[in-house]
Amino acid sequence: MTTQSIPLATKTDAALTEPKPVRWLLTGLALTFLALFLFVPLVAVFVQALEKGVDAYWAAIIEPDALAAIRLTLIAAGIAVPLNLVFGIAAAWAIAKFKFRGKAFLITLIDLPFSVSPVISGLIYVLLFGLQGWLGPWLKAHDIQLIFAVPGIVLATIFVTFPFVARELIPLMQTQGTEEEEAALVLGANGWQIFFRVTLPNVIWGVLYGVILCNARAMGEFGAVSVVSGHIRGLTNTLPLHVEILYNEYNFVAAFAVASLLALLALFTLVAKALLERKVRQEVKTTTKPIGVE
Repeated sequence: MTTQSIPLATKTDAALTEPKPVRWLLTGLALTFLALFLFVPLVAVFVQALEKGVDAYWAAIIEPDALAAIRLTLIAAGIAVPLNLVFGIAAAWAIAKFKFRGKAFLITLIDLPFSVSPVISGLIYVLLFGLQGWLGPWLKAHDIQLIFAVPGIVLATIFVTFPFVARELIPLMQTQGTEEEEAALVLGANGWQIFFRVTLPNVIWGVLYGVILCNARAMGEFGAVSVVSGHIRGLTNTLPLHVEILYNEYNFVAAFAVASLLALLALFTLVAKALLERKVRQEVKTTTKPIGVE
């Protein structure tokens, strides 16, 4: 009597396959959720923005206060993202590739902005650098203004965004291990050569992924920036703060017009994220081909 063995992949597929009604129900619930909480609000933003026509939409975008908010948002992101990129790569490299005292504490510090409310982080900056704060009198005596000025906005943006690059790279570098670096060291490469020719090329897609997420958060940050900005129109308002002011003034068309810029940024982020994930999957398939497969 012979028994026919069932391939393991077939058993696994059978175990993970739900009946069609269950699959249809779960798919329908997921699509309904996305439609109600993502697609409909996104469409509503553009409908409200274009309610009075393209001319009104464009006038709200090129209005001086809106242009100042766009400029400040780009400045804050343009400073915060490169700094977080350098910090994230350095922190991930140290944590994943080396053993040292304080590693767990460093990881805790990296995760701190995820556990602290952005409003609280902004308030901490006010307590430190405000006129009545610990360092306020010294800063005033030296004619240095951080709070209610661009430097405070940049500091708040850096704080809320610095985990993104590091958190993308740490698990990726830990998974890759240190074998390639050790081989390069045996062949005579120095530290910088190992980093730029071995470590960095292996994580370049993770770097880009982290930068995209970091930039999106930097441009869309509201809580921390709201506390330290002072809401000075044309000077310390970023795009999210400008949207809030317009909405509070019942200037709904202008508010939604400016908000549509942030919505477009979100869509661009999702598209870039999807393209990067697709590229990474393709590279993983290429690097894991069985021996002898061309």
